[in-house]
Amino acid sequence: MKKFSLSYIYLILIHAIIALIVFAIPFLSKIYALLIPIVGLYIVTRNKNRNNEVLFVAAYLVGVEVFLRMTGGNFNNEYVKFCVIFFMLLGMIYSNFSINASIYGVFIIFLIPGILIAFTEAAIDTDIKKALVFNLSGPFCLAISSIYMFKRKIVFTDLQNILTIIGLPIITTVVYLFLYNPSVKDVVTGTSSNFETSGGFGPNQVSTILGLGMFIFFTQLILFSKTKIITMLNIVVLIFISYRGIVTFSRGGVLTGAAMIVSSLFYLYYFSNAKAKKKFILIFILIGSMGLGTWIYSSLQTRGLIEKRYANQDAKGRTKKDRLGGREAIMDADYKLFLDNPVLGVGAGIGKQLREESLGQAVAAHNEISRMLSEHGLFGIFGLLILFIVPFMTYINNRQHLYFLSFFLFWLLTINHAAMRIAAPAFVYAMMLLHVQIQIPEKTEI
Repeated sequence: MKKFSLSYIYLILIHAIIALIVFAIPFLSKIYALLIPIVGLYIVTRNKNRNNEVLFVAAYLVGVEVFLRMTGGNFNNEYVKFCVIFFMLLGMIYSNFSINASIYGVFIIFLIPGILIAFTEAAIDTDIKKALVFNLSGPFCLAISSIYMFKRKIVFTDLQNILTIIGLPIITTVVYLFLYNPSVKDVVTGTSSNFETSGGFGPNQVSTILGLGMFIFFTQLILFSKTKIITMLNIVVLIFISYRGIVTFSRGGVLTGAAMIVSSLFYLYYFSNAKAKKKFILIFILIGSMGLGTWIYSSLQTRGLIEKRYANQDAKGRTKKDRLGGREAIMDADYKLFLDNPVLGVGAGIGKQLREESLGQAVAAHNEISRMLSEHGLFGIFGLLILFIVPFMTYINNRQHLYFLSFFLFWLLTINHAAMRIAAPAFVYAMMLLHVQIQIPEKTEI
């Protein structure tokens, strides 16, 4: 245990140092982005994926994606998704996959009509290849990841290790945010999403990955803090991640992280014995106090503007007509496109150019559900049904998957406010399908 504790502390320190180095020498971000898949490929091929090494490599890529994008390390916006797809396919070569996972092959087939329609309906000046990659890399990443993970057996401790690996580069992201913008007070002047507090990158994506980080280090704190030092370290990391997530002024990721935490708390409480339930009172008080303290500090640092943001008000306290930052208009446009083209849709990636006619500007969809309807029509509905139904079918015989509901909430809430811009919702969705087994130690622990 002592060796693990030291390793955990060292890993956190190393990832904090990575942020310092990249902040000082930005070019190293590209070297970092190049080294990850190279080292990962060496690890996987050396061990022939005997211990599902591809999951750990892909998890690290998922966690580091936002950091690479905000520091210019990504070679293109879909770089991490392509890497994740590559490692999932490599894992299938070494470790095969369940024949029942072919249902996600059907999901891919349902995307094909939309692709064909796109080639016939695209405007002359539309870069159809770019439009297809932008809109379909997320669904393809989800499908390939799901095929590999479908009912693949894994012990609960390994699942937690995968989450921890996602969380380590999130620490790098948080440290970089503090270096990029040490004083929140100096840059917050309104209630809109803030690029300065988000490292100069999209607040929506930053908030999303930090929300996931909140959940990861919450689970580390509650279930895997075996020493006082580790407990304090996890508390500090959780508070810092939560604070920087809040001050991005992008609500989606923070609310999603909070929903994941609440759902996991109630799940653990429900399945605990009477003795353990008594201890949960202390846990509820601890988490509640941490959340309240972080919120109060955030409010002081933003001079009360964060409260107005979450109350859907502008800086002067006036209630905004639009509660979702313009997303309602985009979703309305998507639903109208679906009603006009209910069978085949308007074509993958074509929705953006058609929204220009109704909204006056070409805007990308922020909601994956409405995008699937408008661009894929009836086939989009079939695809969504697969995504919603299959995980719950697998969960019937997978009750030891303690994080199932939290993962489902992350995927569902994220695709409703940030679509699938980053690989995280695709990968987390696939982790719902893992067949999790909790190893019972010789001496029962609570």
